[in-house]
Amino acid sequence: MLQHVYERASQARYLSRLVVATDDERIRDASRSFGAPVVMTRPDHPSGTDRAAEAASTDPADIVVNIQGDEPLIDPAAIDAAALALLDDPDLPMASLKKLIDDPGELANPNVVKVVTNHFGDALYFSRCPIPFSRDGAAVRCFKHIGLYVYRRKFLLEFSSLPVGPLERAERLEQLRALENGYRIRMAETEYDSLGVDTPEDLERASRLVESTLLR
Repeated sequence: MLQHVYERASQARYLSRLVVATDDERIRDASRSFGAPVVMTRPDHPSGTDRAAEAASTDPADIVVNIQGDEPLIDPAAIDAAALALLDDPDLPMASLKKLIDDPGELANPNVVKVVTNHFGDALYFSRCPIPFSRDGAAVRCFKHIGLYVYRRKFLLEFSSLPVGPLERAERLEQLRALENGYRIRMAETEYDSLGVDTPEDLERASRLVESTLLR
């Protein structure tokens, strides 16, 4: 699975360097077996953002993309779309992805994080609840958050020291820390539908999809 993520991410046009950041020797050995460079990090990081920050602390790159290692069908174009948001606006500290929700069942699912944005595409709020709420019952376009992050390096190194606010505590969503502290998050729209692998059932589904993709 990790090799699929690495090889697909390698197809992104705007990544100049790709490394696997981990504290697990098994992941290190698996990564090296297919030629991926590895950065070993501390084992006590509370989130992937903190791990990415440690990896970025010794790298001169101005922009850092945090790609989850459990998404074997990650779309290289989606990576580029998020990275371009920062390349096009030097004042942006952070960017991520949103996708139009086309399955009504996802609206009520608290594991599917929803996001609303302003006219400029910057996030106004993230929630596990359905947002926006349609008071008169009219149809509204709802978007879910795809958890791929792009950071300005300077901001990434400062992120973990920002105070955790009541919204982040309530929703258990670390991206709210940026909003609560007054930072913008540009949300690039994508057709890519995230498929993270968290359970054996997820792995079986992902394996079938990867196989069908390779047979095309």
